[in-house]
Amino acid sequence: MADAKPELIVFPNPYPNRDYVITHTNPEFTSVCPVTGLPDFGEITVRFVPDQLCVELKSLKYYFLSFRNRGIFYEAAINEMLEDLVSALEPRWMEITGDFSTRGGLHSTMVAKYTKGTDALPHSERIVVKNLGAPIQ
Repeated sequence: MADAKPELIVFPNPYPNRDYVITHTNPEFTSVCPVTGLPDFGEITVRFVPDQLCVELKSLKYYFLSFRNRGIFYEAAINEMLEDLVSALEPRWMEITGDFSTRGGLHSTMVAKYTKGTDALPHSERIVVKNLGAPIQ
């Protein structure tokens, strides 16, 4: 049986006419090295300027947890996150940074970026997006 797709819950941006930066940091990200099968650890930082939508934090946490037992390279994980979150939120700008723990004497940092109007809007079928609808003030 295939794993269920992670669900990202979104809600209307309470200030869509203002540019402001939202930063969410997950200091306990884990995935699995697809070569060795050993766990990988890192800190994921999502920075974005919302347009019409924001992401609900519990769903973002569970989205990150969906990587926990997956064999995936750092580069693939960061770019997949960017595609999924941009697809769900359609932000004005987004940057995702993966700062991964030292392994084998090497420390790795990955950064993926998206800018509305400059980059193509990705479409992800890896996630389910649930919109809460009414603005929350």
